[in-house]
Amino acid sequence: KSSEWIAVENKYYAQTVRRQPVVLVRGEGTRVWDADGKEYLDFVAGWAVDNLGHCHPAVTQAIVEQASTLVQTSNQFYTVPQLLLAQLLVDNSCLDRVFFGNSGAEANEGALKLARRYGKLHRDGAYEIITAFSSFHGRTLATLAATGQPHYQAGFTPLLPGFVHVDYNDVEAIMSATNDLTAAVMLEPVQGEGGVNIPDDDYLKRVRAWCDQQGLLLILDEVQTGMGRLGSLFGYQEYGVEPDVMTLAKGLGYGVPIGAFLSKEYCMALVPGDHGSTFGGNALTTAASYAGTKFLIENDIPAHAGAMGRHLLAQLNELKNRFSFVSDVRGKGLLAAVEFEGDISGRVLSHANQAGVLLNGVKPNAVRLMPPLTITREEIDEGVGRI
Repeated sequence: KSSEWIAVENKYYAQTVRRQPVVLVRGEGTRVWDADGKEYLDFVAGWAVDNLGHCHPAVTQAIVEQASTLVQTSNQFYTVPQLLLAQLLVDNSCLDRVFFGNSGAEANEGALKLARRYGKLHRDGAYEIITAFSSFHGRTLATLAATGQPHYQAGFTPLLPGFVHVDYNDVEAIMSATNDLTAAVMLEPVQGEGGVNIPDDDYLKRVRAWCDQQGLLLILDEVQTGMGRLGSLFGYQEYGVEPDVMTLAKGLGYGVPIGAFLSKEYCMALVPGDHGSTFGGNALTTAASYAGTKFLIENDIPAHAGAMGRHLLAQLNELKNRFSFVSDVRGKGLLAAVEFEGDISGRVLSHANQAGVLLNGVKPNAVRLMPPLTITREEIDEGVGRI
Protein backbone atom coordinates (compact mmCIF):
# COMPACT_ATOMS: atom_id res chain seq x y z
CA LYS A 1 0.00 0.00 0.00
CA SER A 2 1.02 3.61 -0.49
CA SER A 3 1.09 4.19 3.27
CA GLU A 4 3.58 1.34 3.74
CA TRP A 5 5.94 2.68 1.05
CA ILE A 6 5.75 6.16 2.59
CA ALA A 7 6.80 4.63 5.93
CA VAL A 8 9.82 3.07 4.20
CA GLU A 9 10.78 6.47 2.76
CA ASN A 10 10.44 8.12 6.16
CA LYS A 11 12.83 5.58 7.68
CA TYR A 12 15.50 5.25 5.00
CA TYR A 13 15.55 8.20 2.60
CA ALA A 14 17.31 11.51 3.22
CA GLN A 15 14.58 13.96 4.13
CA THR A 16 15.47 16.55 1.49
CA VAL A 17 12.27 16.49 -0.57
CA ARG A 18 8.78 17.73 0.27
CA ARG A 19 6.84 14.91 -1.34
CA GLN A 20 3.15 14.66 -2.07
CA PRO A 21 1.62 11.53 -0.43
CA VAL A 22 1.35 9.70 -3.76
CA VAL A 23 3.36 6.53 -4.54
CA LEU A 24 3.47 6.15 -8.32
CA VAL A 25 4.02 2.66 -9.74
CA ARG A 26 2.91 2.78 -13.38
CA GLY A 27 2.46 5.27 -16.21
CA GLU A 28 1.12 5.36 -19.74
CA GLY A 29 0.89 8.51 -21.82
CA THR A 30 -0.52 11.34 -19.70
CA ARG A 31 -1.84 9.02 -16.98
CA VAL A 32 -0.19 7.41 -13.94
CA TRP A 33 -1.39 5.03 -11.24
CA ASP A 34 -0.43 4.80 -7.58
CA ALA A 35 0.27 1.77 -5.40
CA ASP A 36 -3.40 1.66 -4.38
CA GLY A 37 -4.61 1.56 -7.98
CA LYS A 38 -5.81 5.17 -8.21
CA GLU A 39 -5.45 6.89 -11.60
CA TYR A 40 -4.18 10.46 -12.10
CA LEU A 41 -3.68 12.85 -14.98
CA ASP A 42 -0.02 13.84 -14.73
CA PHE A 43 0.44 17.58 -15.27
CA VAL A 44 3.95 17.46 -13.77
CA ALA A 45 5.51 14.92 -16.18
CA GLY A 46 8.62 14.30 -14.10
CA TRP A 47 9.24 18.08 -13.84
CA ALA A 48 8.92 18.66 -17.60
CA VAL A 49 10.86 15.47 -18.39
CA ASP A 50 8.32 13.06 -19.89
CA ASN A 51 7.77 15.10 -23.05
CA LEU A 52 6.38 12.12 -24.96
CA GLY A 53 4.39 10.90 -21.98
CA HIS A 54 5.10 7.87 -19.84
CA CYS A 55 6.55 4.74 -21.46
CA HIS A 56 6.39 5.99 -25.04
CA PRO A 57 6.86 2.97 -27.36
CA ALA A 58 9.70 4.55 -29.38
CA VAL A 59 11.72 5.30 -26.24
CA THR A 60 10.87 2.03 -24.50
CA GLN A 61 11.90 -0.04 -27.52
CA ALA A 62 15.20 1.84 -27.83
CA ILE A 63 15.97 1.24 -24.14
CA VAL A 64 15.21 -2.48 -24.38
CA GLU A 65 17.30 -2.94 -27.52
CA GLN A 66 20.24 -0.93 -26.22
CA ALA A 67 20.15 -2.55 -22.75
CA SER A 68 20.54 -5.93 -24.41
CA THR A 69 23.38 -4.71 -26.64
CA LEU A 70 25.69 -2.26 -24.82
CA VAL A 71 24.96 -0.09 -21.78
CA GLN A 72 28.17 1.58 -20.65
CA THR A 73 31.76 1.87 -21.86
CA SER A 74 33.57 5.11 -21.18
CA ASN A 75 34.24 8.24 -23.18
CA GLN A 76 37.71 7.05 -24.13
CA PHE A 77 35.89 5.03 -26.81
CA TYR A 78 33.37 5.97 -29.50
CA THR A 79 29.78 4.73 -29.20
CA VAL A 80 27.25 5.00 -32.02
CA PRO A 81 24.11 6.20 -30.11
CA GLN A 82 26.06 9.13 -28.65
CA LEU A 83 27.22 10.26 -32.08
CA LEU A 84 23.78 9.81 -33.65
CA LEU A 85 22.25 12.02 -30.95
CA ALA A 86 25.00 14.63 -31.26
CA GLN A 87 24.45 14.86 -35.00
CA LEU A 88 20.66 15.08 -34.60
CA LEU A 89 20.87 17.95 -32.09
CA VAL A 90 23.43 19.93 -34.07
CA ASP A 91 21.63 19.43 -37.39
CA ASN A 92 18.40 20.76 -35.88
CA SER A 93 19.84 23.70 -33.92
CA CYS A 94 22.05 26.73 -34.49
CA LEU A 95 24.91 25.20 -32.46
CA ASP A 96 27.95 23.27 -33.67
CA ARG A 97 29.33 21.16 -30.80
CA VAL A 98 27.75 19.15 -27.98
CA PHE A 99 28.89 17.55 -24.72
CA PHE A 100 26.67 15.12 -22.81
CA GLY A 101 26.35 14.87 -19.04
CA ASN A 102 23.76 13.39 -16.71
CA SER A 103 21.54 16.27 -15.58
CA GLY A 104 20.61 19.91 -16.00
CA ALA A 105 22.94 20.96 -13.20
CA GLU A 106 25.83 19.18 -14.94
CA ALA A 107 24.92 20.79 -18.25
CA ASN A 108 24.95 24.23 -16.65
CA GLU A 109 28.22 23.48 -14.82
CA GLY A 110 29.78 22.64 -18.16
CA ALA A 111 28.48 25.84 -19.73
CA LEU A 112 29.87 27.87 -16.82
CA LYS A 113 33.27 26.21 -17.19
CA LEU A 114 33.21 26.92 -20.91
CA ALA A 115 32.40 30.59 -20.27
CA ARG A 116 35.23 30.95 -17.76
CA ARG A 117 37.68 29.28 -20.13
CA TYR A 118 36.51 31.53 -22.95
CA GLY A 119 36.95 34.61 -20.75
CA LYS A 120 40.45 33.51 -19.81
CA LEU A 121 41.44 33.05 -23.44
CA HIS A 122 39.57 35.88 -25.15
CA ARG A 123 38.60 38.51 -22.55
CA ASP A 124 41.77 39.02 -20.53
CA GLY A 125 40.75 36.57 -17.84
CA ALA A 126 37.15 37.75 -17.43
CA TYR A 127 35.17 35.26 -15.35
CA GLU A 128 31.98 36.91 -14.08
CA ILE A 129 28.63 35.72 -15.38
CA ILE A 130 25.47 37.81 -15.19
CA THR A 131 22.31 35.88 -14.30
CA ALA A 132 18.81 36.93 -13.29
CA PHE A 133 16.92 37.07 -10.03
CA SER A 134 14.25 34.33 -9.81
CA SER A 135 16.37 32.12 -12.08
CA PHE A 136 17.10 28.48 -11.34
CA HIS A 137 20.21 26.81 -12.74
CA GLY A 138 20.76 23.83 -10.42
CA ARG A 139 21.74 22.68 -6.95
CA THR A 140 25.50 22.11 -7.20
CA LEU A 141 27.64 24.76 -5.55
CA ALA A 142 28.40 26.58 -8.81
CA THR A 143 24.88 26.44 -10.23
CA LEU A 144 23.48 27.38 -6.83
CA ALA A 145 25.62 30.52 -6.92
CA ALA A 146 24.34 31.20 -10.43
CA THR A 147 20.73 30.79 -9.31
CA GLY A 148 19.08 34.08 -8.42
CA GLN A 149 16.98 32.86 -5.47
CA PRO A 150 18.49 33.65 -2.05
CA HIS A 151 16.33 31.15 -0.16
CA TYR A 152 18.08 28.30 -1.98
CA GLN A 153 21.50 29.76 -1.14
CA ALA A 154 21.15 30.80 2.50
CA GLY A 155 22.35 27.54 4.03
CA PHE A 156 25.38 27.12 1.78
CA THR A 157 27.36 30.33 2.04
CA PRO A 158 29.97 31.47 1.25
CA LEU A 159 28.90 31.10 -2.35
CA LEU A 160 31.25 30.56 -5.24
CA PRO A 161 32.25 34.06 -6.45
CA GLY A 162 31.86 35.25 -10.00
CA PHE A 163 28.10 35.70 -10.37
CA VAL A 164 26.18 38.94 -10.62
CA HIS A 165 22.38 38.90 -10.37
CA VAL A 166 20.08 41.45 -12.00
CA ASP A 167 16.34 41.75 -12.52
CA TYR A 168 14.88 39.49 -15.20
CA ASN A 169 13.41 41.15 -18.29
CA ASP A 170 15.55 44.26 -17.70
CA VAL A 171 18.18 44.81 -20.40
CA GLU A 172 19.41 48.05 -18.85
CA ALA A 173 20.26 46.16 -15.66
CA ILE A 174 22.48 43.80 -17.67
CA MET A 175 24.14 46.78 -19.33
CA SER A 176 24.82 48.41 -15.97
CA ALA A 177 26.24 45.20 -14.51
CA THR A 178 28.65 44.61 -17.40
CA ASN A 179 32.30 45.39 -16.73
CA ASP A 180 35.78 44.24 -17.70
CA LEU A 181 35.36 41.06 -15.65
CA THR A 182 32.16 39.99 -17.42
CA ALA A 183 32.49 36.88 -19.59
CA ALA A 184 28.88 35.90 -20.26
CA VAL A 185 25.18 36.43 -19.64
CA MET A 186 23.16 33.34 -18.65
CA LEU A 187 19.37 33.41 -18.89
CA GLU A 188 16.35 31.15 -19.17
CA PRO A 189 14.14 32.04 -22.17
CA VAL A 190 11.21 31.59 -19.76
CA GLN A 191 11.86 31.24 -16.04
CA GLY A 192 10.27 27.97 -14.98
CA GLU A 193 11.20 27.38 -11.33
CA GLY A 194 10.89 31.12 -10.72
CA GLY A 195 7.15 30.92 -11.40
CA VAL A 196 6.81 30.73 -15.21
CA ASN A 197 7.98 34.30 -15.80
CA ILE A 198 7.70 35.28 -19.46
CA PRO A 199 9.88 38.13 -20.82
CA ASP A 200 8.97 40.85 -23.28
CA ASP A 201 9.08 39.72 -26.88
CA ASP A 202 12.21 41.79 -27.60
CA TYR A 203 14.09 41.05 -24.36
CA LEU A 204 16.37 38.30 -25.64
CA LYS A 205 16.97 40.14 -28.91
CA ARG A 206 18.17 43.20 -27.00
CA VAL A 207 20.35 41.05 -24.73
CA ARG A 208 21.79 39.34 -27.82
CA ALA A 209 22.63 42.73 -29.36
CA TRP A 210 24.34 43.87 -26.13
CA CYS A 211 26.40 40.66 -25.91
CA ASP A 212 27.46 41.11 -29.54
CA GLN A 213 28.48 44.71 -28.88
CA GLN A 214 30.47 43.82 -25.76
CA GLY A 215 31.94 40.51 -26.93
CA LEU A 216 30.10 38.48 -24.27
CA LEU A 217 28.79 34.95 -24.58
CA LEU A 218 25.03 34.53 -24.39
CA ILE A 219 24.19 31.29 -22.58
CA LEU A 220 20.57 30.14 -22.68
CA ASP A 221 19.56 27.64 -20.02
CA GLU A 222 17.00 25.55 -21.90
CA VAL A 223 16.92 22.72 -19.40
CA GLN A 224 13.18 23.28 -18.99
CA THR A 225 12.25 25.23 -22.12
CA GLY A 226 14.05 23.05 -24.67
CA MET A 227 12.83 19.97 -26.55
CA GLY A 228 9.48 21.38 -27.62
CA ARG A 229 8.14 22.68 -24.32
CA LEU A 230 7.40 26.24 -25.55
CA GLY A 231 6.08 25.28 -28.99
CA SER A 232 9.39 25.16 -30.87
CA LEU A 233 12.11 22.55 -30.64
CA PHE A 234 14.18 25.06 -28.67
CA GLY A 235 12.94 28.10 -26.77
CA TYR A 236 15.34 30.49 -28.48
CA GLN A 237 13.44 29.91 -31.73
CA GLU A 238 10.36 31.48 -30.14
CA TYR A 239 12.27 34.73 -29.65
CA GLY A 240 14.25 34.97 -32.88
CA VAL A 241 17.74 34.82 -31.38
CA GLU A 242 20.69 32.44 -31.46
CA PRO A 243 22.65 31.69 -28.29
CA ASP A 244 26.39 31.08 -28.21
CA VAL A 245 25.85 28.30 -25.69
CA MET A 246 22.71 26.34 -24.82
CA THR A 247 22.04 23.81 -22.08
CA LEU A 248 19.53 20.96 -22.22
CA ALA A 249 18.33 18.18 -19.91
CA LYS A 250 14.88 17.20 -18.55
CA GLY A 251 12.89 16.62 -21.76
CA LEU A 252 16.03 15.55 -23.63
CA GLY A 253 15.84 12.16 -21.92
CA TYR A 254 12.11 11.35 -22.11
CA GLY A 255 12.48 9.82 -18.67
CA VAL A 256 16.14 8.79 -18.58
CA PRO A 257 18.81 11.03 -16.96
CA ILE A 258 20.78 13.00 -19.54
CA GLY A 259 21.99 16.57 -19.94
CA ALA A 260 23.92 18.44 -22.59
CA PHE A 261 25.55 21.74 -23.36
CA LEU A 262 26.00 22.89 -26.95
CA SER A 263 28.05 25.75 -28.31
CA LYS A 264 29.00 27.58 -31.44
CA GLU A 265 32.28 26.44 -32.96
CA TYR A 266 34.08 29.72 -32.28
CA CYS A 267 33.50 29.64 -28.53
CA MET A 268 34.07 25.95 -27.77
CA ALA A 269 37.08 26.81 -25.67
CA LEU A 270 37.34 23.43 -23.92
CA VAL A 271 40.08 21.09 -25.10
CA PRO A 272 41.01 17.49 -24.18
CA GLY A 273 41.44 17.21 -20.42
CA ASP A 274 39.29 20.27 -19.59
CA HIS A 275 36.05 18.43 -19.00
CA GLY A 276 34.69 14.89 -18.74
CA SER A 277 32.07 12.55 -17.31
CA THR A 278 32.07 8.83 -16.55
CA PHE A 279 28.42 8.27 -17.38
CA GLY A 280 27.81 11.33 -19.55
CA GLY A 281 26.39 10.37 -22.92
CA ASN A 282 26.52 6.64 -22.29
CA ALA A 283 25.04 4.27 -24.84
CA LEU A 284 21.78 3.58 -22.97
CA THR A 285 20.75 7.17 -22.28
CA THR A 286 21.76 8.48 -25.69
CA ALA A 287 19.91 5.66 -27.45
CA ALA A 288 16.74 6.58 -25.55
CA SER A 289 17.26 10.27 -26.19
CA TYR A 290 17.96 9.75 -29.89
CA ALA A 291 14.79 7.69 -30.35
CA GLY A 292 12.66 10.20 -28.48
CA THR A 293 14.13 13.25 -30.19
CA LYS A 294 13.81 11.67 -33.62
CA PHE A 295 10.12 10.95 -32.94
CA LEU A 296 9.62 14.47 -31.55
CA ILE A 297 11.05 16.10 -34.67
CA GLU A 298 9.55 13.79 -37.30
CA ASN A 299 6.05 14.12 -35.82
CA ASP A 300 6.31 17.88 -35.16
CA ILE A 301 5.41 17.42 -31.51
CA PRO A 302 6.54 21.00 -30.67
CA ALA A 303 3.81 22.43 -32.93
CA HIS A 304 1.26 20.21 -31.18
CA ALA A 305 2.57 21.46 -27.83
CA GLY A 306 2.09 25.04 -28.96
CA ALA A 307 -1.52 24.40 -29.99
CA MET A 308 -2.30 22.47 -26.81
CA GLY A 309 -0.62 25.20 -24.76
CA ARG A 310 -2.97 27.81 -26.18
CA HIS A 311 -5.93 25.60 -25.34
CA LEU A 312 -4.64 24.99 -21.81
CA LEU A 313 -4.17 28.72 -21.18
CA ALA A 314 -7.70 29.42 -22.44
CA GLN A 315 -9.10 26.82 -20.06
CA LEU A 316 -7.07 28.12 -17.13
CA ASN A 317 -8.22 31.67 -17.83
CA GLU A 318 -11.78 30.37 -17.58
CA LEU A 319 -10.89 29.31 -14.03
CA LYS A 320 -9.49 32.77 -13.38
CA ASN A 321 -12.77 34.31 -14.51
CA ARG A 322 -14.74 31.99 -12.21
CA PHE A 323 -12.67 32.22 -9.03
CA SER A 324 -11.71 35.59 -7.57
CA PHE A 325 -8.76 34.14 -5.59
CA VAL A 326 -6.97 33.30 -8.87
CA SER A 327 -4.90 36.42 -9.49
CA ASP A 328 -2.97 35.47 -12.64
CA VAL A 329 -2.58 32.84 -15.33
CA ARG A 330 0.55 32.85 -17.46
CA GLY A 331 2.33 30.47 -19.74
CA LYS A 332 3.93 29.69 -23.05
CA GLY A 333 3.49 26.39 -24.82
CA LEU A 334 2.88 23.65 -22.27
CA LEU A 335 4.55 25.49 -19.39
CA ALA A 336 1.97 27.35 -17.35
CA ALA A 337 1.32 28.73 -13.88
CA VAL A 338 -1.77 29.68 -11.93
CA GLU A 339 -1.15 32.28 -9.22
CA PHE A 340 -3.41 32.91 -6.23
CA GLU A 341 -4.17 35.88 -3.98
CA GLY A 342 -2.88 33.95 -0.97
CA ASP A 343 -0.42 31.18 -0.10
CA ILE A 344 -2.77 28.29 -0.82
CA SER A 345 -0.80 26.19 -3.31
CA GLY A 346 -0.28 23.44 -0.71
CA ARG A 347 -4.02 23.11 -0.23
CA VAL A 348 -4.59 23.18 -3.97
CA LEU A 349 -2.09 20.34 -4.48
CA SER A 350 -3.74 18.25 -1.78
CA HIS A 351 -7.23 18.65 -3.24
CA ALA A 352 -5.91 18.12 -6.77
CA ASN A 353 -4.35 14.82 -5.67
CA GLN A 354 -7.70 13.75 -4.30
CA ALA A 355 -9.37 14.76 -7.55
CA GLY A 356 -6.86 12.76 -9.59
CA VAL A 357 -4.63 15.41 -11.18
CA LEU A 358 -0.96 15.98 -10.33
CA LEU A 359 0.35 19.57 -10.15
CA ASN A 360 3.56 21.24 -8.93
CA GLY A 361 3.64 23.87 -6.20
CA VAL A 362 6.18 26.20 -7.77
CA LYS A 363 5.57 28.93 -5.16
CA PRO A 364 3.52 29.16 -1.97
CA ASN A 365 0.98 31.15 -3.98
CA ALA A 366 1.27 29.44 -7.37
CA VAL A 367 1.05 26.04 -9.02
CA ARG A 368 2.83 25.01 -12.21
CA LEU A 369 1.51 22.82 -15.01
CA MET A 370 3.90 21.07 -17.43
CA PRO A 371 2.13 18.03 -18.88
CA PRO A 372 3.51 15.74 -21.58
CA LEU A 373 3.72 17.45 -24.97
CA THR A 374 1.58 14.65 -26.40
CA ILE A 375 -1.41 15.61 -24.24
CA THR A 376 -4.77 15.85 -26.06
CA ARG A 377 -7.49 18.50 -25.90
CA GLU A 378 -9.72 15.97 -24.18
CA GLU A 379 -7.11 15.30 -21.50
CA ILE A 380 -6.61 19.03 -20.94
CA ASP A 381 -10.37 19.52 -20.54
CA GLU A 382 -10.58 16.55 -18.18
CA GLY A 383 -7.60 17.75 -16.14
CA VAL A 384 -8.79 21.33 -15.83
CA GLY A 385 -12.22 19.98 -14.93
CA ARG A 386 -10.67 18.07 -12.06
CA ILE A 387 -8.72 21.16 -11.00
